[in-house]
Formats: sequence, structure tokens, C-alpha cells
Amino acid sequence: MRWIEVCINTPGDEIDARCEELAALGAGGFVIENEDDFREFLENNHQYWDYVDKELEDSFSGVSRIKTYLADDEDGRAILAAIRNACGEVAVSFVEDSDWENNWREYYKPIEIGQKLVVVPEWEEIPAGRRIPLRLDPGLIFGTGSHPTTRMCLAALERYAAPGKRVLDLGCGSGILAIGALNLGCNSAVGCDIDPKAPDVACANAALNGIGSERFRVYAGDILSDASMRRTLGGGYDIVLANIVSDVIIPLSAIAGAFLAEGGVFITSGIIDGRQDEVAAAIRTNGFAITAHHCEEEWHCFECVRA
Repeated sequence: MRWIEVCINTPGDEIDARCEELAALGAGGFVIENEDDFREFLENNHQYWDYVDKELEDSFSGVSRIKTYLADDEDGRAILAAIRNACGEVAVSFVEDSDWENNWREYYKPIEIGQKLVVVPEWEEIPAGRRIPLRLDPGLIFGTGSHPTTRMCLAALERYAAPGKRVLDLGCGSGILAIGALNLGCNSAVGCDIDPKAPDVACANAALNGIGSERFRVYAGDILSDASMRRTLGGGYDIVLANIVSDVIIPLSAIAGAFLAEGGVFITSGIIDGRQDEVAAAIRTNGFAITAHHCEEEWHCFECVRA
């Protein structure tokens, strides 16, 4: 079935009234695209950062519009005529049912990260070359490799991953960091995420890389508030990863050291520009020395060891 996509530019303070007007004309299922709402959503939903690149951000710059979808039939075209009569100039395009299901895949291509890895969506061919492939099925959980925070963590991992090492990924999301560590040669990894969907998603992605439960285990839980979960995760890890947000990294820095083996490294990112000094101060206060500070776009990553 084909659908008519109707886009109406509308000032932010007129959106509610315009939606009511469109509903009265027979339209429904409105999509509101507004730059302020977009940025507020990202500020409060870090799990979707990986799905936002510069092209998408630019597409929301200065935007305030309503989209609605009409069936491409006699009734739909009649509603479109009424909308044009009421609203004047509107932008119209056509969308097939199949586009909804598959078009999002075109945004995910192999991504070279650091000096060794290439993140490859499940449906793409592994590129020729000497890079180590990291297979991934992008879903609605943070971690596809496209976001600077993920790229910085994976690049940092290259310096520490080695046979015999154990890895703990806190806020593991899709499992991309832990899987990257295992593909780079580490022996085993444990992941933990507050999202109850994370264990299934991360383990499915691990399976795409030939990694089974004997090397990778994932738990759902909140390690900040749940002491029993901290006990379940245990300690003695050579690498602890936390690609989360500043407001979680700050309290996490008080307990991260307990997970580390002697000489282990704590790699943390998800730190937005403007919060890096605050996070660094908390990390140092909690007994770490920052050995490297990386910055990409407006994001920061720290490599830390126990002082």
C-alpha cells in the first residue's frame, strides 16, 4: 500500500492548534518534528545517542513542523485537498509499506574504528582487509558504533585488550564494547545494564560473533542501588568499561575500583562537553588517576587506573 506523507511547517506555539485543525479535516497520526523537543529528548534518553549523526541533527536545525500520513486513495486525496485549502503550501511525498520496514537499514554501514576493528551490521558483507570484524544487529538499545562515545571506548580498548584478560561492561546496552574486547582477544566478559532487554540483545549480538555463554554473561540490574548485583558481578576484572552518562559515572566512580584487579584500567565515556571537569574531579576523588583524556566532537572519554 502507498501512503501520502504531508509535511506542514508550523511555528512551535501553533502546533497544538494546527493539529486540532488537521484532525477536524480528517487527518490523524501526527508526527511532530521540533528542534527544541529533539534536543530535550536526547538529553534525557542517552540510549538513543548512537542513532543520531550530524546529518540527522542538521535535519532538525531550526525545524518546527507536523507530518501526517494519508492513504493514497480517493479518501486520502480528498483530505489532502482540504489540508491544502486550509494550510496553503504543504510538502507532499509518497511512502510504500515496505519502506517503513527496511529503509532504516540504509543508515547502517560498516564503520572502521581505531586501528583494528570494523563494526559490520548483520546484513552487510564483511569488508575485505585486515581489520577484525565486530558483527552487530542494531536495535533499540544503545551501542551501534556510530556514536563518538562508543568509538572512543573501542579505540581505547585496543590498547588494553589481550589474551587472559577479564572485562566488565557496566551499562553494556547492545554489548558492543564487551564483544569488541572479546574479538580483540580478551578471555571473558560480563555485562550489566539497567534495561531488562539488554541481556537478550547483547547475547544475540555475541552469538553473531561466535561468542557463547562460556565467554560472555549479561545481567539486568542497577549496580548503584543493588548491592547483591554488585556481589554477583564480583571483582578481579582487568578492564572495567562504563559508557553511560555523567550523572551515573560520578557515583559509579566510587565503586568502580572494587571491580578492578591490581593494575586494571577503568575506561569511561558518555561525558558531554561541559561536564568533563566535574566527572574528572569525582574520578580523582575516588582514588583514580586519569592516564588519558580523549575528546571527539562534544564528548569526552577517560582512561583511568587506581592511584
